[in-house]
Amino acid sequence: MRPFKRSFLTVTFALVLCVPVVFAHDLPLQTVVNSFVKIDQNQADLVVRVPLDLLQSIPFPMKGSVYDIPNSNAQVQLALEQIARGVTIWEDKELLRPQSATGRFALPIDRSFESYDSAVKSISQPTPTNETIYYNQGYLDAHFIYPIHSSTSLFTIRTRIAADLGDMSKLSVRYMPLNEPSHAFLITAASGRVPLSPRWYQAASGFVGLGIEHILSGMDHLLFLFCLIIPYRSFRGLIAVITAFTIAHSITLLGTAYGLAPAGHWFPPFVEMAIAMSIVYMALENIVGSDLRRRWIITGVFGLVHGFGFSYAMRDSLQFAGNHLLLSLLSFNVGIEIGQLAVLSVMLGALWLLRRVKALSDRTGTVVLSAIVAHTAWHWMMDRYQALKQVGLPTLDADSIVILARWAAAGLIIGGGVIAFGKWRDKRAAADKVAGPASITARTKEHAATVTPA
Repeated sequence: MRPFKRSFLTVTFALVLCVPVVFAHDLPLQTVVNSFVKIDQNQADLVVRVPLDLLQSIPFPMKGSVYDIPNSNAQVQLALEQIARGVTIWEDKELLRPQSATGRFALPIDRSFESYDSAVKSISQPTPTNETIYYNQGYLDAHFIYPIHSSTSLFTIRTRIAADLGDMSKLSVRYMPLNEPSHAFLITAASGRVPLSPRWYQAASGFVGLGIEHILSGMDHLLFLFCLIIPYRSFRGLIAVITAFTIAHSITLLGTAYGLAPAGHWFPPFVEMAIAMSIVYMALENIVGSDLRRRWIITGVFGLVHGFGFSYAMRDSLQFAGNHLLLSLLSFNVGIEIGQLAVLSVMLGALWLLRRVKALSDRTGTVVLSAIVAHTAWHWMMDRYQALKQVGLPTLDADSIVILARWAAAGLIIGGGVIAFGKWRDKRAAADKVAGPASITARTKEHAATVTPA
C-alpha cells in the first residue's frame, strides 16, 4: 500500500505544479477613473486618467515587464477609442463625439491630476521615451475636445469603463461649468446617464423619488411608524404625532446636510442603535399604557434621531444635487412624507382588519402586536450595539464640543417650544371643556328666541 500512496502523492504534486497560476491582476487593483469635465462657450473638454489595470484588453507592446513606450502609438490610439466609448457625454439629447483626442502614459507617482490646468498641460507633452512604467502600474491620461452648441445646454455623462466589475469600477467627475461653481461626484456604470448640472425640476423629482424609496425600504422606520400607531383607532388622533415626527426629522436632516452633525465613524452606528432603541421604547410604552395626548412629545424626540438616519441614507446622493442643495433636501423630505402617508394608510387599514379578529379587538391586540415589535427591535438594538462597540466611542475634542454645544442649544430651544406649546394646548383644552356646557346653553337660548310661536 505504501508504494501506491507514494505514487499517488507524486502524481498529485505533479498535477498541482502543472496547473497554471492565476495571474494576480485578473481582478484590477485600481478601479477608480479620475476625470475633469470643463464647459466653455463652444466646446467641452473631457480630461480623464484611466489606470492601465483597466486597459488589459489593449495589446500594449512590452519589453519584459515594462511598457515599450516608443512603439505604443497605435495601441494608445486604440485605448483612446475605447475610453471615448467608455465615457460618453450628451448635450441635451445629442451624443457628443470628440473632434480631437490626445493621450500619453503617466507614472503611478504623477500628480498632474490635482488640477485641471496641470492635467491638460501634462497630456499635451509626450511621454519621455526613457520613462519606466511597469505592467499595470501606471495610467493612460487622455484629453478629448467636443464641439457644443451652447454652454447653457443640459450635459449628461455616463461611464461604462470596466462595467463588468459592477460598483467596483467608479468614475470620479469634477465638473467645471462656465460661470458657475464647480462640483464633484462619483458614479458607476449602474448610475446610467447622470446630469452634470441638473435643472431644478430634475433635482426635485429625483430626490422626491429617493425619499419615497428610502421610507419604503427602511424596515426600522416602518416598524417605528407601525409601533407608533398601534394604539390609535383613527388617523385624526395621529395628526399631532405625525406632525411632530416630521418637524423633528426635518431639523436633523437639514442640519446634517449642512455639516452640523457629529463627525466620526462612531456616529452612524450610534444612530442606528438609537433608532432600534426608539422602537423598543415605543413598544414598551404601548404595552404598559400611556397618555396618548403626550405621545407627540416623545415622538418629536425620536424624530430627531430618525432624521440622522434619513440624512445618512441620502448622503451619497447629495453629490447629484448640483447647485440645488436646499431644494434637493426639501424634495427628499417631501418624498419621505409621501411615502410615510401611503404607509400609514396601509397600516391603519391592516390594523382595522386585525381588530376585527375577536382575540385582538381589545387591548390584548395592542399588547400582542407591540410585544412582537419589541422582540424584533431588541435584537436589532443588541446587534447594533455590538457594531458600535467595535467602532468605539470618540474622545471629545474642541470640534466635538462645539458641535455638541450647537445641538444642545438647539435642543433647549426646541424643548422650550415644545413645553410652551404643550401648556398652550392644555389651557385651550381646559377652556373648551369649561366653556362647553355654557356655550351649548347659550346656543339653545338663542335658537329658542328666534323661533316664532305658531
